[in-house]
Amino acid sequence: MMPYWKRGGIAALLCLAPIAQAIDLGAIGPTYEIAEPHLLRMIEERLHAKAASGELARIESEAKRRGIEAVRNPAPVAGVRATTQPRSFYFDPTYTLDRNILGAKGELLFAAGTRKNPLEIVTLSKHLLFFDARDEKQVAQAAGLLERYRSRVKPILTGGSFLDLMKDWRRPVYYDQHGILTTKFGIRQVPALVSQEGMRLRIDELEIPQ
Repeated sequence: MMPYWKRGGIAALLCLAPIAQAIDLGAIGPTYEIAEPHLLRMIEERLHAKAASGELARIESEAKRRGIEAVRNPAPVAGVRATTQPRSFYFDPTYTLDRNILGAKGELLFAAGTRKNPLEIVTLSKHLLFFDARDEKQVAQAAGLLERYRSRVKPILTGGSFLDLMKDWRRPVYYDQHGILTTKFGIRQVPALVSQEGMRLRIDELEIPQ
């Protein structure tokens, strides 16, 4: 049989256990309610404040001005300069397929590794003329080439405003955005005239008349 003093100790612990769990220790330090502002409401209040002060209208006007300026005067193509030493070279557009080309029904049209020249299918119907419209001499030279080739030339800018030039010439003028075409063709100087010769493209970086 368990000794009396042990039975009494266990009984005491059993009696104290629920009392210990119910003890209220109180609050340690001051307490505050959660007062986090609603994010959407805060944004709305700031917009109303900016609208009331006129700052919002100023921001919108500045963004519109920058957008128009970016379209009217795109960033000039990097790595392209006015011709200092004329040169002529050729570009072969032949490419090799890196994967199979399948038809609508899954049939194999062209196998990976096939070499193909786009000029076998589509010819270059117009000369491509790259030039910088910020240079008046290049603009005059381009106008002369347009007349010489009876408009069978597609003018493509590497700098300057294509919108202003379209207004003056009353014909489409294009822009080599991000220098994609000049980089692909290896053009480093302008004006440059691209023409088709057989299954290759001839590129002439032209001398600028003085």
